[in-house]
Amino acid sequence: MGACAMLPRMIGQGRATELLTTGRALGGEEGERWGFFNRLCAPDDLLAEALKLAQDLASGPTFAHAMTKKMLQQEWNMDVDQAIEAEAQAQAICMATNDFHRAYHAFVAKQKPVFEGD
Repeated sequence: MGACAMLPRMIGQGRATELLTTGRALGGEEGERWGFFNRLCAPDDLLAEALKLAQDLASGPTFAHAMTKKMLQQEWNMDVDQAIEAEAQAQAICMATNDFHRAYHAFVAKQKPVFEGD
């Protein structure tokens, strides 16, 4: 199922080896500490936390987010030199957007940018 390929990339070779050879369960706090996932939250706070994250993403630079997602997928099988070149090209493309200019001007003015997706 790809666990031997993906898990070491997520949590490191040693930890992946331990989990895959022992089959032991991983608790929430240990999983967060190992980088298996990003954060924990109380069950009662889950919906509010998810909605806040969704709002943060939706109000961000959508083109840049899409480019980042594309780079994460494409660079999976690239070596470091190829990845650096791909990211340089992606950054150049992003810098041609209106949202980049909005972000730059907001940064200079010490304000929060308002992105419009173009």
